[in-house]
Amino acid sequence: MAANMKVIGLTGGIGSGKTAVSDYLAEKGYILIDADEVAREIVAPGSEGLAELVAHFGSGILLEGGGLDRARLAEIAFATEGARAALNSIMHARIIRRMGELAAGHRDAGAKALFLAAPLLFEAGMAGMADEVWLVDADEGIRLERVKKRDNLSEAHIRSRMAAQMPSGEKRALADVVIDNSGGLGELYRKLDDILRERL
Repeated sequence: MAANMKVIGLTGGIGSGKTAVSDYLAEKGYILIDADEVAREIVAPGSEGLAELVAHFGSGILLEGGGLDRARLAEIAFATEGARAALNSIMHARIIRRMGELAAGHRDAGAKALFLAAPLLFEAGMAGMADEVWLVDADEGIRLERVKKRDNLSEAHIRSRMAAQMPSGEKRALADVVIDNSGGLGELYRKLDDILRERL
């Protein structure tokens, strides 16, 4: 992105605790560009992104007010490999472009570092936008329990979502920094403070 601004990709599978890390970094004053927030922005009512989703998946993915029914879209998209690929092809290029624009704005404003937070950083081809990648990870059983508790989903549904993401071992091999979040929040924050001191 720019030699004078360090760009760190932040990623982690479902239930890994990437959001907890993002929240902590934001509290510390670091700039974060969140792919999930960008994804919501590019499918706002009246947007080209939403129109393309409706053209492909049908008007059944809309709420009564005309906004996107994200739960319904996820249900359809995770049902088949083809549907998921179609969703990704519509979304990923738009998300990457918008994140690039936002990062360039921060660079022009003189930012020294920023984080690109994206659950599908590797899968969507976003890793190339970052100088280094930090992966938040945890034991699969722990991730499963966290998502069960948080989203009230069945184990089968959670496992299908996990299977749609790159395996943890592959991500670990590609990441520059692995943050193991199998413990509690206090332990996670201590690890983060150490990494921030060392890397930034």
